[in-house]
Amino acid sequence: MFDVQNKTEIKYSIAVLADILSQSKATIAARIKRGELTPCPDSGKIPLEQVSMNTEIQKMILTKWDEEHAVKPIRSYRLVELFAGGGGLAIGMEQAGLESVLLNEMDKHACNTLRHNRPDWNVIEGDISKVDFTQAKEVDILTGGFPCQAFSYAGKSLGFEDTRGTLFFEMARAIKETQPKVFMAENVKALFTHDEGRTLETIKNVIDELGYELVEPRVLKAIFYKVPQKRERLILVAIRKDLAQKVKFHWPSPYKRVMTLRDAFYAGELYPTDVQESPGQEYPLRKKEIMSEVPQGGYWRDLSDDLQREYMQGSYFLGGGKTGMARRLSLDEPSLTLTTSPAQKQTERCHPIETRPLQVREYARIQTFPDNWEFQGSKNAAYKQIGNAVPVNLARALGHSLVQLLNDIEERDEIKPETIDLK
Repeated sequence: MFDVQNKTEIKYSIAVLADILSQSKATIAARIKRGELTPCPDSGKIPLEQVSMNTEIQKMILTKWDEEHAVKPIRSYRLVELFAGGGGLAIGMEQAGLESVLLNEMDKHACNTLRHNRPDWNVIEGDISKVDFTQAKEVDILTGGFPCQAFSYAGKSLGFEDTRGTLFFEMARAIKETQPKVFMAENVKALFTHDEGRTLETIKNVIDELGYELVEPRVLKAIFYKVPQKRERLILVAIRKDLAQKVKFHWPSPYKRVMTLRDAFYAGELYPTDVQESPGQEYPLRKKEIMSEVPQGGYWRDLSDDLQREYMQGSYFLGGGKTGMARRLSLDEPSLTLTTSPAQKQTERCHPIETRPLQVREYARIQTFPDNWEFQGSKNAAYKQIGNAVPVNLARALGHSLVQLLNDIEERDEIKPETIDLK
């Protein structure tokens, strides 16, 4: 439980408060201008008491984070993971106490990373459609982040067979072959609205057809789970129907505060040491000269008009904010969502203080990978593995919720009818 006695010391920057409340910085600034919020004169931050009645703030104050992270499996639970990538989800599940018995991934560098760091893991490299999942016995839980592909709907019944040819079909097949008690799938937030909601509706139909009851899906914001990054993921949790009426899944509680890049890069609550120097991409000379003019937390519109025109070229005249272009991150905010490369022009991720793209270990810390987790392959292969990963701390928070669910199933199964007191 969060120590509410210290809450008078808590203050939020405009940027962090905007992230917590899912509002823009301009909205927070307008509230200040109207006198609804009054920043502290010394720091410019908003005291907790002015925003403490907001639901998101209340959840952080009254969090059960420590209690939930103390949950341990009452027996060894066997986990199968699909689309394992560089290991973000698998590490979080391991930290929560789950035992990986099979991991499937197609990318050879990611597989080498998994094997290098966990030689005892059963990593099956290759096309998921070629994997026989019946070899995995007595599976308790199956997890994975399937790539979202379009389904064809014309004249279809929107069931299991209709998803053939997609990677979701292969995940559904794995579920059918292993019959786990629970499964969890994660995907991009956009899956909620993909193809006007029809894609998600098809997935829900298939989950029902497989014999599972879907918990109402949620989009989780990584900043609430001790991750210094504004990443959002859609989470699907489903319980086998013969067990679903006995138990209830509880979503993880948020952490007591929001982590920023300062937490990621310097010794403190998130990591015991400063981030180590590591390989990283570099800017061409002229781009570096232009990027050096962008202030911390700024982007292309903070450049002079001449530099804006030079950098943006034809995009200068197009509509839209293009807020990812020439973007320098801020030490006192969470990072923007990482991509598979920190120097893509549309999604620039420039270091807050130095004029260079983020390095590999900085990338890894923003995704909350342990410092001793070593990525295999080229520098660009490492960026790709990290950028595509589920943040480890988010995965761990979900893992503890899943362990609690499996514990509840286990304990309910142990209750024999003759032992139930009917009085």
